[in-house]
Amino acid sequence: MRRTERPLFRLATLHLPVLLIVGFALAPYIWIFITSLIPEKELFTMGVQYLPAHPSLDNYLRLFSKISFAANITDSLIVAVATMILGLGVSVTASYSFSRFKFRGRNYLLIQFLVINMFPIVLLLIPLFVIMRTLHLLDTHFALIIAYATFTIPFSTWMMTSFFNAIPKELDESALVDGCTRLGAMTRVIIPIAMPGISATGIYIFITAWNEFLYAAILSGTRVRTIPVALQNLIGEYNIAWGLLTSGGVISAIPVIVLFFFIQKRLISGMTAGAVKA
Repeated sequence: MRRTERPLFRLATLHLPVLLIVGFALAPYIWIFITSLIPEKELFTMGVQYLPAHPSLDNYLRLFSKISFAANITDSLIVAVATMILGLGVSVTASYSFSRFKFRGRNYLLIQFLVINMFPIVLLLIPLFVIMRTLHLLDTHFALIIAYATFTIPFSTWMMTSFFNAIPKELDESALVDGCTRLGAMTRVIIPIAMPGISATGIYIFITAWNEFLYAAILSGTRVRTIPVALQNLIGEYNIAWGLLTSGGVISAIPVIVLFFFIQKRLISGMTAGAVKA
């Protein structure tokens, strides 16, 4: 009886609740994908469709032919990749310094990096808009790159510090004894070991810049238009282009989903590495 009760108990208390949670989380994405395969004319003439009667890629074809979605993808790639490079360049060197050097105000500065993330990013929007307008940088890739760096670098530095704290300092000392400079020890020894954490941090910055909407809507215009802004423009006052909106959402979600599957374990380990180090 006990052997038969245990599987049933686990099924009722573990597997079914987890299945319900996963289904609840995936349902909107599945619905968006199904809707993107339904032709535009059938979306408003037929009732609720759980499966498309005549699946078609017409929405995807119109997405690239009518609203120049390829240019929006290019803008998003430029901004996201450049933000990732800038963010890693600053956060890796800063986090290495926090991890390896003892200096006055070190803990205070680390706390400041954490405190910055407690405030909503909208507080920086008006000051950044005034600065970009004064420097004539509105509606440029550079404006979005700098804006995204202001709220991705603090968290990235905090997360990378945990990675570097998990690496023994004896490796730095051994490299210095062998004749390396401090910079050589960092680039030749520590960074290769911390590469999983660096890659996870870089992909985190990329995903954040790829999905950001508020800054892109205010600091960009007609010359630069990222994917979130392009999708928002499909929602009109009296009409919503559901076919184009859902197909664009599917395309924009593909890079994020793929990257997240690669880094989810490393991302969690990076945020907890410093906490478990003695």
